[in-house]
Amino acid sequence: MRLPGTTVEVRGRQVAQFVAGIALAAALIGWMLPAFAQTSWGDIWAVLREVPPHHALGLQVLMVAGLYGYTFVLTGSLPGLTHGRALVLNLCGSSVSKLLPAGGALGLAATYTICRSWGFTRRAVSTSALVSGVWNVLTRILLPVVAILVLLAGAEDLPRTLTDLATAGAATGSALVAAFVGMMVSERVAQAIGRGLDRALRPLLRRRPATASMSLEELVRDLRARVVVVVRDAWWSMSLGMLVFFGLYYVLFVLVMEQTGVDLPLDELFAAYAIGRLLTAVGVTPGGIGVTETATVVALVGWGADPAGASAGVILFSLVTYLMEIPLGAVGWLLWSLSTKTPPPEAGSDEVVVSRRAGGPDGRGPRRRAGRPGRPARTDAPSPAPPPRR
Repeated sequence: MRLPGTTVEVRGRQVAQFVAGIALAAALIGWMLPAFAQTSWGDIWAVLREVPPHHALGLQVLMVAGLYGYTFVLTGSLPGLTHGRALVLNLCGSSVSKLLPAGGALGLAATYTICRSWGFTRRAVSTSALVSGVWNVLTRILLPVVAILVLLAGAEDLPRTLTDLATAGAATGSALVAAFVGMMVSERVAQAIGRGLDRALRPLLRRRPATASMSLEELVRDLRARVVVVVRDAWWSMSLGMLVFFGLYYVLFVLVMEQTGVDLPLDELFAAYAIGRLLTAVGVTPGGIGVTETATVVALVGWGADPAGASAGVILFSLVTYLMEIPLGAVGWLLWSLSTKTPPPEAGSDEVVVSRRAGGPDGRGPRRRAGRPGRPARTDAPSPAPPPRR
């Protein structure tokens, strides 16, 4: 598949994996979900029909508000991007990722194409994709950790096995987050982690192409250099964006469960929600669809929710947050096609050359700051990372 300025090769194997993933998702939702919940689709549809249409519309508005909250992550990771354009970028990339085979690669290509059409440098776009991706993964890891701690603190009647698993999960998640924070804070920690990965994965790395000359240690150090440039100033806005995004989606989840008659304590609802958000990263099916819904229903029913109500609530939540991003993505592509385009910098340039005309809906975009005579102008783009030490 070709987008302006990019080429992404979609192979037959990727198409087959996509079709197999869709088939598995259909099997999980169509058969395993009601089987695990011990209900039927007739009972589930009966609950869904009781949800008033105007309530469903209100839920959709809250979902869009959550997506707007995520724009703080994108504007923080890509200096100069406006919130309006960040929303368009998110809708376009998400719709492609959810709809097409090799969706992850195509979604990244769409993001690259759109940002380049607005005048951002290649390095700024790739760094933004890296930073926002890391922030997403870390937050999805932290959500279950917080949920586990809340459950352990508030529920004394948890089974011993579940308590042990929860403790192990919290420890693992905390260790992963601590490792990342250590990498960002200390170059020595980054070097130690890189050397450890090199030793652990050396047998696999021998199969790399001969052209792959960068070691994992060098890769980790380069990653740190690129991420630190952005995170140093924008960590708070990106963290705020993730908090608003997942917070509003949790409120949406609670409201959906109320609409379908699920009456559980907020801590148990949060735990089920956190499990679902983590499993969206599972690559077995597109966007983890099917896996997410089945696991969430099992958790809700296990805590005493009505099987039909829990299943209907999970299905409605997925309709609002997952499938509705596809038509919203069409709107995003339309808005991008109507937006003002700016030629990107020439190859090798690290400047963001965007004029006032190239700004977002509010008329502002990446701005170039005037430098002193004889000195290059400062830009909002992150400076290139130093070459790795040998």
